Amino acid sequence: MTEQKGGQSSSRPPRPRSPHFPPHNAPRVWFITTGTSPIAIALAKQVLDHGDYVVAGVLPLEFEKREGQTEDFRTFLEDVKKTERWRERLRVVGLDGRVVGQCQAAIAEAVEAFGRVDVLLGSTSEAVIGAVEELAQSTRTITLVEDTFETNFFANVNIIKAVLPIMRERKNGHIIMLTGITGHLGTPGLGMYCSSQWAIEGYCDSLAYEIAPFNVKMSIVQANMEVNVLTNKMTSVPPMDEYLQAENPAPLAREIFSGLLDKLDRVNNPFAFGEDKSPADSTSTTSPDATMHEPSMGDLLSADTVTSLYAPLPSIVKGSLIAETVHALTAIGGHDNPPARHIVGFEGVTAVKEKLKTTSEELEDFIEVSNAVDIARDHDPATSVVADSSA
Repeated sequence: MTEQKGGQSSSRPPRPRSPHFPPHNAPRVWFITTGTSPIAIALAKQVLDHGDYVVAGVLPLEFEKREGQTEDFRTFLEDVKKTERWRERLRVVGLDGRVVGQCQAAIAEAVEAFGRVDVLLGSTSEAVIGAVEELAQSTRTITLVEDTFETNFFANVNIIKAVLPIMRERKNGHIIMLTGITGHLGTPGLGMYCSSQWAIEGYCDSLAYEIAPFNVKMSIVQANMEVNVLTNKMTSVPPMDEYLQAENPAPLAREIFSGLLDKLDRVNNPFAFGEDKSPADSTSTTSPDATMHEPSMGDLLSADTVTSLYAPLPSIVKGSLIAETVHALTAIGGHDNPPARHIVGFEGVTAVKEKLKTTSEELEDFIEVSNAVDIARDHDPATSVVADSSA
């Protein structure tokens, strides 16, 4: 059987069913900045089962109030308690990345618990949905712009700066920043989200050169746009009439994600949308208009007030949505020679290639135009005097 497989050298190898972890002499210590996200929980389960250690950061106030995605994380903690091999390998720390002191304290707690930090996953992210002009409507919406950069940029910068002295001293470490293809592609209605991702990617690209002499690696992992937006908090600002679909045909993010939220709503509540109704339902005295005009999940993104929510991801949808990203993170994390940038998914790669192709063509055009307007310097002194006097 081995010889038969060996003879098929020209055929493409089958896709692995489980992540291929890089070999290492000792278990690695992972620090995940947003431990409550679906990606973080799935990743933590994978690496804990592999024998690694995990430090998961959670927002203290959100965790205490059971807000956001903390219920899924509490379920994960119950699983950890029941699994003996995981129990002593997980540490939960309070972490608001926007506060420098909390970042330093969280890293110090990780080092005290497990002796070091081998892999830092910066996964703190939040999407603000709205056209640029819609984000300038009020003091509240203007504040959201600042909040976006505090969360998506400075929170990740703060935790990187906190861990760097540890990695540099040990001359070993791997920093992974989870962004998205929106770090390459501008998206209408996600201007602030895209710009914050471009900012953190520019920071990480520059940082990679500075830390390379200390054997500290830097990787950027770019997931599809839907992955990061749907697995983290999204906030929508009130729409302006001028940017409604009837007036502005641009494929605004509000319409895209409203449609996705409605699909998720149908999966979670099929009877509310008239699917799979039993005969008894047909005799209901409820007016059809009452159900027809009942606000859907997608309608929340078009509310007249600033609205924040988490996508109601069913388990089956959540699993398929994040599987490829989790696979990439587990395979890359701690590798001796990790990629500087990894785009997750065929669709993402295709979209970025098209963008880069366009950029390359524009550069070629620029060179031709630039050559056409280059004027040789005239060294004739008389000409120079005339030019100076006319100036």
